[in-house]
Amino acid sequence: MLWCLVALLGLAWPFVVHALLPRLGAWPLLLALAAVAWWRLPAAHRRWGFCLLPLLALVLFTGSAELGLRLWPFALNLALLMLFAHGLRHPPPLIERLARRQEPDLPPHAVRYTRRVTQAWCVFFAVNGALALATALYADMTLWTWYNGGIAYALMLVMFAGEWTIRQRVKKRHAEEPHASP
Repeated sequence: MLWCLVALLGLAWPFVVHALLPRLGAWPLLLALAAVAWWRLPAAHRRWGFCLLPLLALVLFTGSAELGLRLWPFALNLALLMLFAHGLRHPPPLIERLARRQEPDLPPHAVRYTRRVTQAWCVFFAVNGALALATALYADMTLWTWYNGGIAYALMLVMFAGEWTIRQRVKKRHAEEPHASP
């Protein structure tokens, strides 16, 4: 139950910041964010926490906790980009590992497909991260909130739906192909 609450808080983070920043100030929110993020990060993945070090350094250098709060969506996109890109450099990619949970003996076309999907997600996280960074640095709080708390999720949903649709077509196409005898 607690993980569900933390997940909802994470999804609503931009709206939480927008609502609580005027009341509490930035530092308490930033400290709470850092504590929850570290606590919820599985021990096996804490090594990925190093990508948050530049964010921490920027916050300390500028003295702007608000900037740290606003950079959080960028940091998440950067972490996800690094996670997906790591699988491309050191196979198997994350998407392939997930696919093999349902189908351990993936055919070669499926392995290629999962690699392409992983590449597509890398592009998505790079572009979305760049937009999150731009809104953190240059947009007002309302635009930052709506982009990072709504529009980015809508774009992610479009990405999921588009990939699912393409995957169904790829599966159908390969199911219809005659199989060569061994």
